[in-house]
Amino acid sequence: MSGFPYAEQFGINRTLPEEGVDKDVVLSMLSSMSLAEDPVWESGQCSGTMYCGDHDHYDYLNLAFSYFSYVNSLQRDMCPSATKFEAEIIAMTLDLLGARNLTDTTPAGLITSGGSNSIAHAVLAYREHHPTAGRANMIKPETAHPAFSKAGHLFGVDMKIAPVDPDTTQVDLEWVKANIDAHTVALIGSAGNYGYGTIDPISELGALALEHDIGLHVDGCLGGFILPFGRELGYEIEPFDFSVPGVTTISADTHKYGYALKGTSVLCFADKALRNDQYFYLTDWSGGKYCSPGMDGSRSGGLLAATWAAMVHLGRSGYRHYAEKIFATSSAMQAAIREHPSLRIMGKPTFLFSFTSDEFDIYLVNDFLRTRGWRMNGQQYPNAIHMAVTRPQTLPGVVERWSVDLADAVAYAATHKDEAAKSGAIYGGVAGGPSEESDALIKFFMADMMDKQSAVPPL
Repeated sequence: MSGFPYAEQFGINRTLPEEGVDKDVVLSMLSSMSLAEDPVWESGQCSGTMYCGDHDHYDYLNLAFSYFSYVNSLQRDMCPSATKFEAEIIAMTLDLLGARNLTDTTPAGLITSGGSNSIAHAVLAYREHHPTAGRANMIKPETAHPAFSKAGHLFGVDMKIAPVDPDTTQVDLEWVKANIDAHTVALIGSAGNYGYGTIDPISELGALALEHDIGLHVDGCLGGFILPFGRELGYEIEPFDFSVPGVTTISADTHKYGYALKGTSVLCFADKALRNDQYFYLTDWSGGKYCSPGMDGSRSGGLLAATWAAMVHLGRSGYRHYAEKIFATSSAMQAAIREHPSLRIMGKPTFLFSFTSDEFDIYLVNDFLRTRGWRMNGQQYPNAIHMAVTRPQTLPGVVERWSVDLADAVAYAATHKDEAAKSGAIYGGVAGGPSEESDALIKFFMADMMDKQSAVPPL
C-alpha cells in the first residue's frame, strides 16, 4: 500500500466509518501529518509554493477564516460582510495595479479561486466581449501559463503560441504583430512569467492592442503583489499595469505574494463592461432566476475574510518590507550563480530567476541540490531550473547555504557531465525536442502520476 501516504501510521478509510472517530484523535492525526510535512519548506530550500512561511501569520489568517468558514458568500442578505470584504479586496488590488490612471472607464474586478480561474474568466470575458464571425483566438507567448491553453480548450478559443526571444525570454513582438487577424480578441503578456520571472514588453503589446482595438491581458498572477513594490523600491521594472495604455485586464493572486490563504485570486478589469459580459444568467429556471458573476457557486466566506484580513493588516508598508527582503535575497542568489562561468541566467529576471548551462545538463546540478534538501522547479527547451524566491528564502543562513551547495553542485555536474541526469528525465529530458511518440509517452506517465494523487484504495 505504499501508494497511499500514512497507510502504516494511520490506516486507510476504505469506507465511511460506522462510528465516528473522536475529535481529539482526528486532530492528533492531522497535527502529526502537518508537523511531518512542514520541514520540507521551513528550511527555505523550496522554490515558490510557500510564499509567506510565517506560522504566526497563518494562525492569524486561520482565526479570521474561522469566523466565516461556515458562511456561504452567495447569501449576501445573511452575510453582508462578504460584500465588504470582496469589494475592498478588489478596490485595494485595483489601486495597487494602477487603476487610478483609468479616467474614461469604470474599473471593476472579480475574486476567483486561484490564478487558473482568473485566467479562465479573462479568456471567457474576451470571447463574449469581442464576438467574431468565426472562432475567436488569442495570442500568448510560449512562456505564458498553461492555464490560457486550458481555458481556450474549455471555452473554444484558439491560442496562437508566439515564440520568445531565447536571450531575453520575452515574446517576439514582430511575430505577434504579423499574426493578429480578424478573429483575434486579445493579446497576452506575463509580469512575470512562471518559468523565468521575466516580464514581457507590456507597453509595446498595449500599443498593438490599441491599434487593433482588441484586449490585452497581463498575467500578474505571480508578480501582481510584489512587482509594484519592487518598482517603489527602485528596482528596474518596466510598467506593466493599468498605467500602460491598452491593458484591459490583469490577474493577480492574493494567495501568492498577497500572503492570503490558498483559494483566492483577483481578476481586475479596466472597464466593468468587459467584466459584466462574462456574467452568467438563467432567467427561466424552475428554481428561480439564477445569475452568477463567475464559475464558482457556493464559496466559503472564510476565504474572503482571511484575504481581506491579510491585506489590511500588512498594508503597503508591510508588503514593501517583505518585497525588499525578497528582491535582495533573489539578487544575492543570482550573484552566486554568476560566480560560475558554466552557468547562465535566463533573460533579465526579477524576484524569480532561472538558469541553465551550455557545458553540461543542468539537471545534474538539480540532482546534487536534491541531496542537500533543495526543491527546485524544472523547465525544458532548453533544460533549466528555477527558484521563485519567497519569504522562507529570506531567513538567516539560506543564501549562504545556497552559495555553498551550488558550488558543490556545479563541481558534481562538471565531473559527471557524461552521465545521464536522474531528475528531469521526462519533464525536461526529451532529447531533440518533442515528437508525437515522446509526447504520448509523457502524457501517459503524467496521467499515471495524477491518477496516483487521487487513487481510491481497494474496497
